[in-house]
Amino acid sequence: MDQSYWISSWIEKKKNYPKLQKEIQTEVAIIGGGLTGLTTAYYLSKAGKQVVVLEKDKICNHTSGNTTAKITSQHGLFYNYLLQSVGRKEAKQYLEANEQAIKNIAKIIEEENIACDFEWQDAYVFTQKPAEVEKIKKEVEALKYLGFHAEFMEQIPLPIQEKTKQIKENEINIQKKVLGAIRFEKQAQFNPCLYAQGLADKIQEKENQIYENSKVLDVKKQEDGYEVILEEGKVKAKIVVLSSHYPIINAPGFYFMKMYQETSYLIAVETKEPLWEGMYITSEQPTISLRTVKNGEKRLLLVGGMEHKTGAKIDLKNSYQQLEQVAKQLYPDSKVLYRWNTEDCISLDKIPYIGEFSNLWPNVYVATGYKKWGMTSSNVAATILTDKILGRKNLNEEVFQSTRLKPIKNYKELGNMVKEVSYSVLFNKLENIQEKIKDVKQKEGKIIEVEGKKVGVYRNEKGEIYAVKPYCTHLGCELSWNNLDNTWDCPCHGSRFTYEGKAIYAPAIKDLEKFYFPS
Repeated sequence: MDQSYWISSWIEKKKNYPKLQKEIQTEVAIIGGGLTGLTTAYYLSKAGKQVVVLEKDKICNHTSGNTTAKITSQHGLFYNYLLQSVGRKEAKQYLEANEQAIKNIAKIIEEENIACDFEWQDAYVFTQKPAEVEKIKKEVEALKYLGFHAEFMEQIPLPIQEKTKQIKENEINIQKKVLGAIRFEKQAQFNPCLYAQGLADKIQEKENQIYENSKVLDVKKQEDGYEVILEEGKVKAKIVVLSSHYPIINAPGFYFMKMYQETSYLIAVETKEPLWEGMYITSEQPTISLRTVKNGEKRLLLVGGMEHKTGAKIDLKNSYQQLEQVAKQLYPDSKVLYRWNTEDCISLDKIPYIGEFSNLWPNVYVATGYKKWGMTSSNVAATILTDKILGRKNLNEEVFQSTRLKPIKNYKELGNMVKEVSYSVLFNKLENIQEKIKDVKQKEGKIIEVEGKKVGVYRNEKGEIYAVKPYCTHLGCELSWNNLDNTWDCPCHGSRFTYEGKAIYAPAIKDLEKFYFPS
């Protein structure tokens, strides 16, 4: 995968942290060094708690560093859905928690003097399809019912010029007239990696520790707390926070039964023309997200979208090309400088899980399922988890309750989550693999069958072969080949592996079994 603009712009300023290779003790162990983990550590540090942050790679290098970085409570057309699914009280809690998160982030940045390109911006959901206009109007009415000021608009500042140019059937057309939009005032945007570094600096000022390249393998319950087991170290802690994007512990929480993951794509482009104010996202599918980005004295255009369920058996080669076509329609002279993609966890009822990991494990907390809106959700989670750890009541926690047992209305995804997974026995030596791999082309990956057993095979541009056992090490689901990033992706829970078999996205933490044979 290519590197995001955020991570690229941060490289020279980023600080490195040691790998944990010994046994230590702490009051709170936080697993995951994204914005949720770092913000929780920041709040707990200010409250005088002893905290250790454990990150398997580099802080802010995964979902938090590959986002659109919109700090907004406008999560698509979502509030009418919330009213219908959970009612006015909890819909209002969701809205107020995310609105407060915007203020909290702005306050941290101001008080701690964090230079992270923070800007106040209005946010818009807009449509160019007649069938979507009524949905937007209903969303406006839902927000008014919740006591929030939102406007229906027929025009927006985005410089879309309707053109009659012929658009190909498979090409997104952003040049049609805007038929309706909803505006949220005083939302915001920033550089999440620079913000993360500012949080990390303040955590260390309180003499708390951050460890990178420190992969957690397991958490075990002890009489007096928990033991967090790493590849080369251990942490004994009274309290554990699982903020690793997707919980790496299956039981007793069983979050793999309640979530799936989606992959989406982003590009940052340079234009010769001045850019506009505001943050934008379409209401129709496929979703297109637009915002601008500070890049020194200039601004870049950030275009995102084209989401799909991770591991879907579809051709992904044109994912970036579709976004480039959108950029070219708006600015024909635009030039792509950065492109990247990321995964997001989505709960079956579309509401994050924030709170107790399980009723069976006291003092273990979880935050996941942000549905692509992790900037505000990370602060919502950090606020709720900090309050729980400090024994305070949080007024908005009810809607996010992670152990909720309410009826699931998303039956289609529920069926995907509870599908039977196939475990396979260890492979024996495969005698006929040489004959089978002749049809695998250069830069191609596919699953072949040898002696009744499946093997995932990839041939690189030099003709070298990499073969793996194509079953996810999380729960054994058969993997799919991703022909854009050259990765093996899990369609059940969103784990991803390099073509060499290295685990790169949770919930899987173990690498794939490899095969070696004479070339």
